[in-house]
Amino acid sequence: MKRLLPAPWLSLGIFCSWLLLARSLHPAHLLLALLVAVVVPLLTAPLRPAPGPLRHWGTLLRLVLHVGRDVVRSALDVALGVLRGRRHPPRGAFVLVPLALRDTHGLAALAMITAVVPGTVWAELAPDHSALLLHVFDLDDEAAFIAQFRNDYERPLLEIFG
Repeated sequence: MKRLLPAPWLSLGIFCSWLLLARSLHPAHLLLALLVAVVVPLLTAPLRPAPGPLRHWGTLLRLVLHVGRDVVRSALDVALGVLRGRRHPPRGAFVLVPLALRDTHGLAALAMITAVVPGTVWAELAPDHSALLLHVFDLDDEAAFIAQFRNDYERPLLEIFG
């Protein structure tokens, strides 16, 4: 079964997406959706990375909730920063954050977290994965930001991906 459907959730997603885009349950569309849902994961199997070691589900849940809270807070901070920009312009800056996280899955998760939190942009990762260059929309204290970033995001990811 694994040889025919190497990624069953991906196949299901492709199948459902095809039918939603076609807006039809005609037998021809069902057959074509099934064909595409089986063939595409088989062809793209070599491109998918091996699944990562996911440990500490409780930490993962706390991280997701923390990121959700940070997204809301940061969105409000950025909106206020834009609205008061003429009187008090934001102090944008690039920050070099040293990293202990080396796992590729953990780094990918960190990249996604950085992308969804307003006010931060992932600029560059050192070739040896030892440091991350971020742009921060409004920075008061660089050392405090680095400590908070590492404590809030990197530490839980280290625990989850080891």
